[in-house]
Amino acid sequence: MIRFEQVSVTYEGAAGPSLRDVDLEIPEGELTLLVGPSGVGKSTLLGAVSGLVPHFTGGTLRGRVTVAGRDTRTHKPRELADVVGTVGQDPLAHFVTDTVEDELAYGMESLGLPPAVMRRRVEETLDLLGLNELRDRPIATLSGGQQQRVAIGSVLTPHPKVLVLDEPTSALDPAAAEEVLAVLQRLVHDLGTTVLMAEHRLERVVQYADRVLLLPSPGAAPVIGGPAEIMAVSPVHPPVVALGHLAGWSPLPLSIRDARRRSAPLLTRLSPPASPAPSNASGHPSPPASPAAGPARPAASQGSAPDPAPRTPAGLHIPASPAFEARGSGGGAPVAGAPGLLARLLRRGRPTPDPAPDTAPAPAPAPGPGDSPAELHRVTVRRGRVQALHEVTLTVAPGETVALMGRNGAGKSTLLSTLVGTVAPTTGEVSVGGRTPHRTPPPEMVRRVGLVPQEPRDLLYADTVAAECAAADSDAAAAPGTCRALVSALLPDVPDDIHPRDLSEGQRLALALALVLTGRPALLLLDEPTRGLDYAAKVRLIEILRGLAAEGHAIVLATHDVELAAELAHRVVILAGGEVVADGPTAEVVVSSPAFAPQVAKILAPGHWLTVTQVAEALEAAEAR
Repeated sequence: MIRFEQVSVTYEGAAGPSLRDVDLEIPEGELTLLVGPSGVGKSTLLGAVSGLVPHFTGGTLRGRVTVAGRDTRTHKPRELADVVGTVGQDPLAHFVTDTVEDELAYGMESLGLPPAVMRRRVEETLDLLGLNELRDRPIATLSGGQQQRVAIGSVLTPHPKVLVLDEPTSALDPAAAEEVLAVLQRLVHDLGTTVLMAEHRLERVVQYADRVLLLPSPGAAPVIGGPAEIMAVSPVHPPVVALGHLAGWSPLPLSIRDARRRSAPLLTRLSPPASPAPSNASGHPSPPASPAAGPARPAASQGSAPDPAPRTPAGLHIPASPAFEARGSGGGAPVAGAPGLLARLLRRGRPTPDPAPDTAPAPAPAPGPGDSPAELHRVTVRRGRVQALHEVTLTVAPGETVALMGRNGAGKSTLLSTLVGTVAPTTGEVSVGGRTPHRTPPPEMVRRVGLVPQEPRDLLYADTVAAECAAADSDAAAAPGTCRALVSALLPDVPDDIHPRDLSEGQRLALALALVLTGRPALLLLDEPTRGLDYAAKVRLIEILRGLAAEGHAIVLATHDVELAAELAHRVVILAGGEVVADGPTAEVVVSSPAFAPQVAKILAPGHWLTVTQVAEALEAAEAR
């Protein structure tokens, strides 16, 4: 169905080809998963199938790509539209019409299908993807995840023979992602549709794949084979595979079910008195807490400063009690030197005091130890006919990391917009650093709160990465090079002279995050911060966010990435219908939820291990005993 014959793609001005000598065939009726680190050419390979490369993107394509017998060099994307359906990383760039129902029908109308067929397929797709209640909604009013489902639905209705999907579940909540993947699997099995899909959240999709296509590094030859075979050698793999490596399981499990069937010996090795040792913000394991010690996370509800994180000598692993684990420090994988790295970068960016009184104003002071960086009291937000938030009360303490979770459209992005001041509450009170965000001029809020939105390009307007970083340093009164150092810490090897639009989705996110971090806001807000990031980039992101929390910055992130919440968050808040339905320590909230529990928690239930690193530490402690 899809054939690559010695294909190489080189973009103008690039030092080398993005793809080099790709020679492979993807047969009809298979779901092939495309994996690899960020920036290795996955989107380029997908674009070569749809004809967007080189007809739309430019560059030089050598070799030949054929889809259903059509040569993409001589057939432009519109001439492949009846064969190939494409959904890119950015759903907004995909839309043509204004409402959900019109968007689902547009592709069929372009192909001249009869109205009766169009009506039937629209209804089928609305039901398949859970979009019926949104059929009359303007697309601009939908959440990011809802827009992604509409984009997927719009390419399903014409019934193409080939589906090309770039990060199709990146903005979806866990339940919606499972629904979409079930639909794709049904198309593959029942209709013989060929699906080529790139995805970083492998924990969601690898068990559905017939084959896996690995691009190990830029310009390297691709490797294709069975999922278990490729996962054994892939530099990127989901937690269930990492746990399999740790436990020595062969063949490696790809699903929760397979791993649970093999987990009994591992659970025996982890048996009492061992329990997972959560890591504190400094990256060292925390000692066990007595019942009277209180939560390990900063005390948000009391509005007082958090107690200093207890420390143990480096290399000493002290197992914590289950009660302490349930209080939840998030327990993520410790990354060596995390606070020190960020401290160095941010200290470098602090402006040097200038004796001249008429120079740039000093940065606004961050909230003091007794202040809460953010408080919402009975906040309600209405947007047209939709009540996005209802009576939400929330307090975030200095040094605390809070994960907002919930299905698409639950109100997570609205809550972040309310905290940053771009959305005013209909009723209730919002306070950030002692100011009311929507009534305070933005220059006064830059040191108090910063938001990295779902669409990073909303913050990007310069022609080069270097220009973006220079503007960020100037706006934040930071030392030259501060922003650039943060970009390098998140994603190494991004050149200064590249245009932000030429970066991958994950690279644009890293750049936007660096722009916001340059201002060192006391409260950092992130909306889907791991969308488009591979596992290595996610580790670097966690390292930087842990360093910020260790310095006393409060962090609120809206995410569907349950593995990120398990690694990083002290506390999880679940929203549904604009209301808070759960609020508590990470381990308590996610372990009790089948939708939001990470893979390790599901495999080793009823234990309280959330991450592979916790399991490794517990095994090490058990062996030491």
